[in-house]
Amino acid sequence: MARLDVTEVFHGISFPGHLHTQDSLQFALKFPFQDTDILIVSYPKSGTTWMQEIVTLISSRGDPQFSKTVPNWARSPWLEQHYCAAVLEASSATPRVITTHLPYHLLCHALQGSKAKVIYVSRNPKDVVVSFYHFHKMANFLPEAGSFQEFLNRFLGGKLSFGSWFDHVKGWTSQLATVSNLLHITYEEMSLDLQGAINKVSSFLQCSLVEDELNNCVKHCSFNSMKDNNMVNYTLIDEGIIDHSKGAFMRRGKIGDWTNLFTEEQNQYFESVFNSEMQGCTLEFVWEERDKEETR
Repeated sequence: MARLDVTEVFHGISFPGHLHTQDSLQFALKFPFQDTDILIVSYPKSGTTWMQEIVTLISSRGDPQFSKTVPNWARSPWLEQHYCAAVLEASSATPRVITTHLPYHLLCHALQGSKAKVIYVSRNPKDVVVSFYHFHKMANFLPEAGSFQEFLNRFLGGKLSFGSWFDHVKGWTSQLATVSNLLHITYEEMSLDLQGAINKVSSFLQCSLVEDELNNCVKHCSFNSMKDNNMVNYTLIDEGIIDHSKGAFMRRGKIGDWTNLFTEEQNQYFESVFNSEMQGCTLEFVWEERDKEETR
């Protein structure tokens, strides 16, 4: 299924036609979640792959065999992509681990009444837009990136595939106070304290790890380890779909990479839109690596 030039518009949000169809998107909205399911939720380029790896390693108690032999999209399929139903049907794994980029307002009805554990991963949006921009240059199933200024305009206006970052983050995190089976964890937490992040997730999943298991999780969930793992780094994907000559899927993994691309004017523009969109939102973000001391 190529459909590289197809865009599906669903509930006002654009999705790449490669892997997404109207039927697959509708399937997601009516998905019968099981109480034992683990759902990883994020806006694109926010640490999705990292969390898939963390959950995989926790579930296997630090044993890397599964993560090194099965592609991440097969062990944690995207709910809204057309192959998801077949993967879940063929799998006997319990708990099922499922991934989604869908916003809360589209999935809330399917999750209503379910005890499925939901892990929401967020990342500071300046790094998100830079990472997404570089990914657009590689991904032949996404529209042309254009100049960074053009891309930034589309991001801040909610005009990219998968919709508005602002709506996505506010929609999911607004549920934190009332939903006990929802965990919010950030890309920056994983970057600054991977062991602490893994402990946080394992506690949430009620899967406590002994010291050796935890150390193995940390080792195999490091950025460099994932970058070298063909089951994670997307090098298995055909060049016609992702052009690996134009960059690496796992590029830098650094906090504050946006400072290498944003101009001062673009940063001021971003800040003005951000402050307007996030007015009244209490979320705090780590914008640069030097904030490490400040977050302790």
